[in-house]
Amino acid sequence: MKIYNVSEAAINNEGEFVLGSAELKTQACYLVYGFLTEGEKGRELKPGKGHEEIICIARGEVILRRGDEETRVRQGEAFYMKGEETYLMYNRAVGETLYVIAGGHTEEHHHV
Repeated sequence: MKIYNVSEAAINNEGEFVLGSAELKTQACYLVYGFLTEGEKGRELKPGKGHEEIICIARGEVILRRGDEETRVRQGEAFYMKGEETYLMYNRAVGETLYVIAGGHTEEHHHV
């Protein structure tokens, strides 16, 4: 078994790290570990064609925006997205917000 320091990797990758095919040598699943700094705005959430994701807010609180739609998601809550569905995520917490995404592929394709 190999242990991956996704927290440190996220710090070194502008607040988000994808543990995926490059490390795992599989196209079946991936994990995203990310954080938003206090007041950070507009981080895009978009699984992409052939992908499904469950996003969980592990610490903090965010607002999701798409057009006129606005949804608050609090610590310990999760939501599901698929395909080209797109939201912008805004940190509403005092301090950092931490999120984890579990994703998978719904159709076979390869990442470059």
